[in-house]
Amino acid sequence: MVRTVGLLFLASTVVTFAQTPCERLKALSLPHVTITAAEAFLAFPPGTPPPALVTLPAGCRVTAILMPSSDSHIEMELWLPTKNWNGKFQAVGNGGWAGVISYAAMASALKEGYATASTDTGHKGTGADASFALGHPEKLVDFGSRAVHEMVATSKTIIGAFYGRGPKFSYWNGCSTGGRQGLMEAQRYPEDFDGIVAGAPANYWSHLMSGIVWAAQAAHKDQPGNLPAAKLSLLHEAVLRACDALDGVKDGVLEDPTRCNFDPKLLECKGADEPACLTAPQVEGARKMYAGAMNPRTNQQVYPGMLPGSELGWDPINGLQPLAIAESHFRYVVFKDPSWDYRRLDFDSGVGLADKTDDGLINATNPNLQPFFTRGGKLIQYHGWNDQQISPVNSVNYYKSVQERLGGASKVGDSYRLFMVPGMMHCGGGQGPNQFDAMGALERWRESKAAPSRITAMHVSNGVVDTIRPLCPYPQVAAYNGSGSTNEAANFSCRVPPQN
Repeated sequence: MVRTVGLLFLASTVVTFAQTPCERLKALSLPHVTITAAEAFLAFPPGTPPPALVTLPAGCRVTAILMPSSDSHIEMELWLPTKNWNGKFQAVGNGGWAGVISYAAMASALKEGYATASTDTGHKGTGADASFALGHPEKLVDFGSRAVHEMVATSKTIIGAFYGRGPKFSYWNGCSTGGRQGLMEAQRYPEDFDGIVAGAPANYWSHLMSGIVWAAQAAHKDQPGNLPAAKLSLLHEAVLRACDALDGVKDGVLEDPTRCNFDPKLLECKGADEPACLTAPQVEGARKMYAGAMNPRTNQQVYPGMLPGSELGWDPINGLQPLAIAESHFRYVVFKDPSWDYRRLDFDSGVGLADKTDDGLINATNPNLQPFFTRGGKLIQYHGWNDQQISPVNSVNYYKSVQERLGGASKVGDSYRLFMVPGMMHCGGGQGPNQFDAMGALERWRESKAAPSRITAMHVSNGVVDTIRPLCPYPQVAAYNGSGSTNEAANFSCRVPPQN
């Protein structure tokens, strides 16, 4: 094989690296891997659906099929910048049940100079459908953890062949299912990454699916329209009136919604249903949304609920069916019955069966991150307080479980920090500052030992930045200093809030 030679000058020493031209990467022989294409591109890679208005630097696109089991068919792509490679690898995560390659996230990483990869996790789909798992247990293993790990190993080998050396640092960046994938990597394959950004992780998968069904049952009681959009707006405005000023700034965002003790019964109608009040069933539904899923026999919480301030986001689950991700989980993974109806779920026996069926297959709740930390791994986790799909309390619970397992906050803070984002919904959006550079903070931490004491976040309206605030490592919150614009981050300090 003809190869070119790259040179790296270190002081007076010259180190050479053997490089493989892009098109010849297809000839690489890797166990259980078929490289289906290796082609240079000058704009957006051919055959991919380009994100709007994206122009990419030139690179090499490699597509491959991974077959770690007899029933595995994991598709992946690896994009390699041909100029200005930053020497690093960034793998990006999926959403829902995956089934697609995350091209937009790959495009963002490539523009920053990373070699980047994504996988469909072993099946094709919309991200809402788990029917692929029925009768295919190996494909469920691929989705749960194996596909990402195999993609990482394959990517690093190809990167080494293309550039003549492997990546100096390897990072993970994902939200939702991507957040779960990141935590699973840290727990199960601590050698894969040097740093992980895990946003709004769906890591307690079996209980999250139960929580979604709980919310659907609560919101749909006495259908049609137990909690219609107009009543959610009414509820949201009442929450803001009661709690917005608790953080010292009245801005339509709750800095720490756990301090808000709003009872929706204050809005209960005195008589007939009217636009300015909630019926008794609507009050009950709202209370259940805040409380989260409960076991009717033990009265223990199965999954935490939504937080005050998130009410405007409840509407996506307010149709005649719950989020399809959850119903599909119980239909095809737990009960293996395509006709199963969410209204039949028993939150004692049904959740127990879901846990037994999973047994660590998809759930990524192991709090022992010591092997990852011992290797120098850094983990930044973030979650929007207004998340309408995955309860933000889930992130707090997992973070605390790691602290407890490893000996307290002082043992964890040098490797793992959680940033709760006021006013942000699921992985973005919302009324609070929801645009921030978690990957940049992670790089500075891992490469320069600059631990993130705060991360600057912005809120943009109509293309204009209207709010800049610091995000603070949990349990700290951004506290207004008392003077200056409340839309400027410099006028806030990170402090531990007073206890209720």
